[in-house]
Amino acid sequence: MSQVRVRFAPSPTGFFHIGSARTALFNWLYARHTGGKFILRIEDTDKARNTDESLRVLLEGMSWMGMDWDEGPEVGGDYGPYFQSQRQAIYDEYLQKLKDAGRTYEKDGAIWFKLEGERYTEYDDFKKAEVEKVKAAPVVIDDTVRGRVERAEEMDFVIVRKDGNPVFHFVNVVDDITMGITHVIRGEDHLSNTSKHVELFNAFGVKAPVFAHIPLILKESGPGKMSKRDKGALIEEYAQRGFLATAVRNYIALLGWNPKDEREKMDIDEIIELFDFPGINKGNSRFDEKKLSALNTEYLREMPIETYTWLARPILHSAGVIEEDADEDYIQSVLKLCQGKARGLDDLADFCRYFFQDDYTLDEKVGAKIAKKADPKELIAEILPVLEGVADFDADHLQASLEAHAESKGAKVFAYFPALRYALSGQGGGPDLLPMLAVLGQEQVLGRLKRFVG
Repeated sequence: MSQVRVRFAPSPTGFFHIGSARTALFNWLYARHTGGKFILRIEDTDKARNTDESLRVLLEGMSWMGMDWDEGPEVGGDYGPYFQSQRQAIYDEYLQKLKDAGRTYEKDGAIWFKLEGERYTEYDDFKKAEVEKVKAAPVVIDDTVRGRVERAEEMDFVIVRKDGNPVFHFVNVVDDITMGITHVIRGEDHLSNTSKHVELFNAFGVKAPVFAHIPLILKESGPGKMSKRDKGALIEEYAQRGFLATAVRNYIALLGWNPKDEREKMDIDEIIELFDFPGINKGNSRFDEKKLSALNTEYLREMPIETYTWLARPILHSAGVIEEDADEDYIQSVLKLCQGKARGLDDLADFCRYFFQDDYTLDEKVGAKIAKKADPKELIAEILPVLEGVADFDADHLQASLEAHAESKGAKVFAYFPALRYALSGQGGGPDLLPMLAVLGQEQVLGRLKRFVG
């Protein structure tokens, strides 16, 4: 079998949509699974929408997700140019082939592709006129995901518009032929175009590539496919929010494909090894940001603390939580506590702000809840002398001292913990309490508790 060659052919319009990212990823995975080539081809003929900035967003999004391309912009290759705007001479050559074969004609200023078959006229209720139709032989598509699909085109179709620009169907097929594309993996919404494309392949005397039309991604709630306006639809937003590319890539790989077991968190090498057409679902997939966030949290919690700190530090700085020259050892000791509790890097600034700033806000609802059992200020005043007397201010010695005090009062040590956390952080939850005190340090803990008591 010849080497697999797949392509991702986006239009750079300023967004990198999750549906486009999934199409790119499935092509990339199949190329890596088979040892083939992944080609990036840019459909940039819409001069009004396709800008350098739009291209940058696309390329940065793909690079962020770790989808390297073997041929295309910035890397070149033997089948270029890889921008449709630079391929007009190729399109002219292939248009001439169709003209020479008698498969085109001009009408209303456009160039039409002429289907083969018996012609007849029929009244079209929509156009309120007689239209010419063709009894063409049905096109059979043995789609590797959808199965056998039969469709007969009934009318000739435009391949070059009045303004001289070739249409999508024509350039798409010409590019696939001249770039040696063996497999076309794209969204199910393109299936309706495929019979036109096969007709063009046949007209050029070229065997059509293998088709795999993958299921749509539905929006998080309600009917319909996910669009760029829907929440969670843009890849660049995940990068900005501090999501891990590995988690996003892992989640998107499972939107429409599964490894035939219950696993969700998978290394990319595992996904590459297992990825193939039989694992692609026929049914549409529904996007679920909660699942993505949970997977992202799982990745973050397993990350080496040095890497986690490296990722978190600029986020904390941009949020105004830390200064640029903040002490690395202290930051790392804080993040060791927070890593296992914070949901994501986008929540981290609010989650750990009180470790770095004394002007934290006291959550009134938390205070009211604690006050139902005991006055928090009285509890803190009671244990202040105990904390002042702890010589070695670490979690173990704090535990021992507080337990001894609680026992002397006939109370449980945990009776003091909610008030202690609230006084030190203003919150009702967070990292383990006594290690938190140890990281804050005795001087800071005592200072905060005294201010709280007033």
